[in-house]
Amino acid sequence: MKTIAVTVDEATLKLLDELTDTSPRPRSRSALVRTALREFAERERRREIEAKDGELFRKHRKRLARQARLLISEQARS
Repeated sequence: MKTIAVTVDEATLKLLDELTDTSPRPRSRSALVRTALREFAERERRREIEAKDGELFRKHRKRLARQARLLISEQARS
């Protein structure tokens, strides 16, 4: 684990303190921030992947639609 320095305003610190005080399992502010940062990074990674996938689907949508029609027609014959 590495240590980084982050500047946090008083309002955010107060909110973090409230969250750690009301948590059923008491956690440190650092643990709460690490969890929040990890979740944010994972969401951003998924968002980027989904954007790339969406771009690929848009780029190849005609081909995908044609393949889907062929598969459906083959299933209808079976």
